[in-house]
Amino acid sequence: MLIIPMTHKKKWLTLAPAGLLLIGAGASLVDWAGSLKTQGQPTGRWVLAGTGALVVLNAGVSLFGQSIIERVLHELRETPAPEAAGN
Repeated sequence: MLIIPMTHKKKWLTLAPAGLLLIGAGASLVDWAGSLKTQGQPTGRWVLAGTGALVVLNAGVSLFGQSIIERVLHELRETPAPEAAGN
């Protein structure tokens, strides 16, 4: 297994858009699952669709949350500290 080291900035720039895409997709799928229920589809079908939709939505929230952590770590560890005034 090849492990490629990534900086906190690269992780942040990768995870944030991926998280936002999954959040949007999950929200759309939740709406679709709701429409299946409204159309009178069998309970098993819209419950399964809704469960899958919530998995996608929550995965997006998790990825976006991790991107925020990576952004903070980037700011703390990789951004040079400003020089003290008056030196």
